[in-house]
Amino acid sequence: MSAAQKSLKPQKLGIIAGGGHLPAMLVRACDEQGIEPFIIAFEGQTSPDLVRDHNHMWTRLGATGAVIKALNNHQIKDLVMIGSMHRPTLAELRPDLKTTEFFAKIALKALGDNDLLANIRTMLEEEGFALHGVHKFIDDLLTPEGIIGKHKPSKAQLIYIQRGIEAAEQLGMLDIGQSVIVQEGIILGVEAAEGTNELIKRCKHLKRKGRKGVLVKLCKPQQDHDLDLPTIGPETIELAIQNDLGGVAVHAGHSLMVGREDVICIANKHKLFVIGINSEEHADD
Repeated sequence: MSAAQKSLKPQKLGIIAGGGHLPAMLVRACDEQGIEPFIIAFEGQTSPDLVRDHNHMWTRLGATGAVIKALNNHQIKDLVMIGSMHRPTLAELRPDLKTTEFFAKIALKALGDNDLLANIRTMLEEEGFALHGVHKFIDDLLTPEGIIGKHKPSKAQLIYIQRGIEAAEQLGMLDIGQSVIVQEGIILGVEAAEGTNELIKRCKHLKRKGRKGVLVKLCKPQQDHDLDLPTIGPETIELAIQNDLGGVAVHAGHSLMVGREDVICIANKHKLFVIGINSEEHADD
């Protein structure tokens, strides 16, 4: 974390927490930096271990009004939304009045994940909250550019990566997904609602004879860097190995790499390359 970031750190931070490892990493970072976390935990989504020994509230995804009231009661204005989240149906959501008003206002404008998150951000900012990216609180979380580990892509795999970048950019512009798998120059699969892990598993049954395929994962051109950066970690690398991929290419500076040392160790052991790739079309400001 830079000196400027440290000087601007809030005294309290609301953590709107889904599943996975990142919420726990953020809570630890808050403890280390003297920031008081208040965790919004969701039934069936957030790990119960996350809230142990910390101020928190349990709620459901449709209880927006109760969440805003709790944050205001704890005098919290700075928020991080982090962690995987199962997107419920309206029947599962059981929306309260505030949530119902939100969906009535956006109508059909939130057709994709990015549109929905953009509208959530607008709503929270209108309520007086400031949203931050998790990488602003945890050092070395953004993916670096270049080869990560011992192994490099072959010339053929570099061509696969370029093909994957072109496909992922088009996929991202439509707000569909972030990842594609390329093998022998063919797009074996693109990510949709199932997520990257299921994409990797699915493409094992589609692979052709020849060189191993490559996973390419990019930030969408319009993606909010504070709310929904692409993420990989040891589980991604393990799945890539189990499903016979030869490497993983992920957006440098525009994606999160959880457990980088473990990622490197696993990839090196199994001779899988990991590379942080750059794309001018996805340059940040």
